Amino acid sequence: MLIVPTLDPFYYLHNFESAVAWVNQHSEDLLSVEERVFLACFASLPHMSRALLVRMIMRKGPLFRSSRLDYPEIGDISQAARPLIEHALIDEDPVLTAAELFKLHSMKELRGIVGPALPCAEQRKQDLLATVFLAHPESKTYAQWLRPVDGTIPPASRGYIPTDHIHIDRIRTDRVYRLLVGELCDRIRLIFFGNAHQTWAEFVITDLGLLRYEHVPMAPGSRAFRHRDDVDVYLGLQTVRQTLRDGPACAALPDDAPLCGLLDAALRIDTDNPWLSQRRDKILFYLGQESERRRDWDTARQAYAACAWPGARHRHVRVLERQGESQSALDLALAISAAPENEAESQRIQRMLPRLRRLCRQTVKRSSGRASAPPIPASLMTLPRDDKQSRVEQAVRKHLHQEHSPVYYVENALINSLFGLLCWEAIFAPLPGAFFHPFQRGPADLLAPDFSKRRAVQFSRCLRQLDDGSYRNTIQDRFHDKQGIQSPFVFWDIISAPLLSLALDCLPAQHLKLWFARLLDDVAANRSGLPDLIRFFPHERRYDMIEVKGPGDRLQDNQTRWLHFFLSHRMPVSVCHVQWREQP
Repeated sequence: MLIVPTLDPFYYLHNFESAVAWVNQHSEDLLSVEERVFLACFASLPHMSRALLVRMIMRKGPLFRSSRLDYPEIGDISQAARPLIEHALIDEDPVLTAAELFKLHSMKELRGIVGPALPCAEQRKQDLLATVFLAHPESKTYAQWLRPVDGTIPPASRGYIPTDHIHIDRIRTDRVYRLLVGELCDRIRLIFFGNAHQTWAEFVITDLGLLRYEHVPMAPGSRAFRHRDDVDVYLGLQTVRQTLRDGPACAALPDDAPLCGLLDAALRIDTDNPWLSQRRDKILFYLGQESERRRDWDTARQAYAACAWPGARHRHVRVLERQGESQSALDLALAISAAPENEAESQRIQRMLPRLRRLCRQTVKRSSGRASAPPIPASLMTLPRDDKQSRVEQAVRKHLHQEHSPVYYVENALINSLFGLLCWEAIFAPLPGAFFHPFQRGPADLLAPDFSKRRAVQFSRCLRQLDDGSYRNTIQDRFHDKQGIQSPFVFWDIISAPLLSLALDCLPAQHLKLWFARLLDDVAANRSGLPDLIRFFPHERRYDMIEVKGPGDRLQDNQTRWLHFFLSHRMPVSVCHVQWREQP
C-alpha cells in the first residue's frame, strides 16, 4: 500500500524557491537583466503574494478567473494579488479576445454571456465561438464582455436554459487576471531543467514519492548551458520545433505551406555547443521528414544535407531518387555503404543499392560477395481466437508456459534491465555535462555518439564482472538497493525477483557480455527490437527466445538485426507466426 506523505500547504512555493536558489547558485551568470530584476522583486513580495504568483505560474494560463483561484492557505485572493498588480507581474483588467473569453467559461456560462448573439441554443463551443467572433471581432475587457448587448438576459422562451441568469449573475462579480511573467518563468525553468518538457510538477511527484531519482553529485561546472547564448539558441530551436509540431493547427504553418522559411530559421541558428548541435540536427531531421510528407523535395534535400542526425543520409538518398537524380543518389549511397554510421544505415542502403544501380543502367550482380545471413528459424502456431486476449504475444506465452519451462513476455525489458543494473555505476557517473539537476532519469548525453566512449573505463569495470562471476551479486544487490529509482534501462514494472533469479540462472555470462556490448555500440538503435518472449529451462540452465508475429505482421528492421545477431553467435532464437482458429 502506497503511503502518501502529508505536504506542507505551501509546498509549491518552497519548491519554486528551491529551484530559484539552485539557479542563483549554479547558473546566475545565465540570467538576463529582466530575469534578475524579476527574482529580486519576487523575493521582496509578501508571503501570500509569492504563493499566489507561484500558483499561477504552475497552472495553465496565462488567464485566471479570481473565483477559480481558491486556495485556503492563501486566503483573500484580491489582497494577495494587489502587490502583484503594483509590480506589473499580473494585469487585473486585461483585454480579451473572444477565444480567450471562451477558454475561461463553460458552455452554460457562455450562453448566459453571449446569448443574444446566438441564432440557436444548441451549438458546439467552436461553432459558438465562430458566431460570436463574427459579431464581435474586437477585443474587450472582461467587464465589457459581460455587459448585455440589449440590456436583458435571454428568456427561456427563446430556447435558453433557465439557469443562464444564475451563471451570469455569479460571474458578474468575478474578475480576470493575466499573468505577465509566464514566459520569463518558463526561461528560468529551462535554465534549471536544461529542457522545455519537464515542469514544476517534478517537485510535487517527487515529494509524494511517486517518482524517485538517483542522487548524482554534480561535477564542477556541470550544467546544461555554458553561457546565455546557449539559452537563446535553445529557445530559437524550440520555436522552430514547436511550429513544426503544431503543423496545420498553427496559423503560421498550414498543412500545404512550404517549409523553406522554417528551414532557413533553423539554419541561421549557429552554436558550438555539441549538445545543442545535436538538438539542431534532430530538428533538421524532423523538418526533412515533414517536407517529404508534403512532397517538398527541395526543402527535404536541403534539410538532410545540413543534418548529421542518424538516418538523415539514407533519407537524403531517397529524396535524390524522388527528384530523378539517380546518379547522385547512387554516388551518395555508395559512399554511405563504404562507411555506414551504424547497422541500421548499412541495412537500408544495401536494400537501396540494387534499385539505384538499375536506374543508372548498371549491372546488378545477384550476389554482392557478402556472406548471406543464416535463415531465421520459424514456426507456425494455430491458436483459438480469444476475444478477451488483447495481445497475440500473451496468447503464445500462455500456450507455451509450463511449470518446468516458464515463459515470460519481456520484449526489450529483460536485457536492458540486466544491463542497467550491472552498469548502474557507469550510467550514473557524474561526468561534466551529464547531470545538472536532481530530476534526471538518466544522463543528458545518453544518445550522444560518444556516450560509451566517455565512460569506457567505468563500463569496462562493470563488464569485467561477467568474467569473474561477481555480476550475479551486483545485479541482485542493485535490484534491491535501487528499487523504483528512475533509469533509462531498468523496467521496474516488468522485472520481478523470480524473473531476475531465473535469468541469472539460465542466461550464460558470455551471452550477457555480447548483448551488453551491442547495446553500448549503438544505444539509440539497439535498446529496442529484442524478441517478445523468453522461455527458461531451469533444470538445464538454458533458455530460448521467441519473436511473435500475428496475422499480417512482419519483422521490423531492428528486430531482424537482433535476430541475425543472435544467430551469428549461435544463441537460441526463433520466430513464431500465429494464425487464429475461429471458434465454432
